[in-house]
Amino acid sequence: MARHNREARGVDQRGELWIIGYQPDWLSRVKISRRLGRGRRRSRLTIFRNPARHAESKPGKVVRTRITAADGSAEFSIALEDRMDVVESIHVVTRRGGRRKEKVEFVFHGRLPPSPDS
Repeated sequence: MARHNREARGVDQRGELWIIGYQPDWLSRVKISRRLGRGRRRSRLTIFRNPARHAESKPGKVVRTRITAADGSAEFSIALEDRMDVVESIHVVTRRGGRRKEKVEFVFHGRLPPSPDS
């Protein structure tokens, strides 16, 4: 049986704090990709890494994750049905406010390995 979601925090390239609600037996890490300063270069950074090395139980059939900017400027949830247990990652691209409408990409990596005891 899948366990209840956990909450974690991560800081991105610009020092912005993000709150991550995640399933402890599915989500491995979350990466964020943003444009750096005035340049054209984008930077990808891991803002969350699951402290568990293995899943304690089998993930549920629906993968759920929530991302919230601590300042309240962004929030979204994803729920993906994975009946065959084949989803490895989810990519979400958002647009943030302001004049230039910054594109921010999140990559959710899943599929924690099963516990060696199972």
